[in-house]
Amino acid sequence: TEGLIKSGTMILLSEIGDKTFFIAAIMAMRHPRGTIFAAALGALGVMTALSAALGSAAPNLVSKDITHYIATGLFFFFGLRSVYDATIAWKGGESELAEVEAELGGGLAGNGKDDKNKKAAKGGKMKGWRSVLNGVVSPVFLETFTITFLAEWGDRSQIATIGLAASSDPYGVTLGGILGHAVCTGAAVLGGRHMASRISERAVALCGGVLFLLFGAHSLVSGVDA
Repeated sequence: TEGLIKSGTMILLSEIGDKTFFIAAIMAMRHPRGTIFAAALGALGVMTALSAALGSAAPNLVSKDITHYIATGLFFFFGLRSVYDATIAWKGGESELAEVEAELGGGLAGNGKDDKNKKAAKGGKMKGWRSVLNGVVSPVFLETFTITFLAEWGDRSQIATIGLAASSDPYGVTLGGILGHAVCTGAAVLGGRHMASRISERAVALCGGVLFLLFGAHSLVSGVDA
């Protein structure tokens, strides 16, 4: 239960307004919402399960004491970095939404001469694989799944999930993470752009940082499980 609550709360506070959130929001404005929700949640669910499995295996490779304090250190590191970014280093700057739109703008249009030329330049092998995959799943589903998975790789929430699974029940961490992602992705698909104009990215980053620090403090005080 502890792992489920920690994981779910961490995802809710760190993923709202994150890159994967806006990927789902932008894609849902151009394609069927159900397809985007399923693809994005599928990618995030796979990533969560892989991260939890890695965290669960860590104590078998390294001593439980070491993995516990590494996880504790990661919580403090991400917490302090988030608080620093949201306070001392905050410059306003370009929002996550603007960054995602700039990165995905050209690649998601899918109906220009440049797109056709790029596809033609990929060669027969790529076309063959793409045709096979497109025959199994929707091209939009495949594109959204791939983009979301790659965007989440190496993200702080992925590293935090590994840390949580190393010190808590990995099944609870996985379930909590997937439920948290389901809520965030659902919100993004239904009205992510509207939410982006209402939510302060700075406040979200600050809350996420404080939450990581609380996780670190709890882990430090509770010590290594017997």
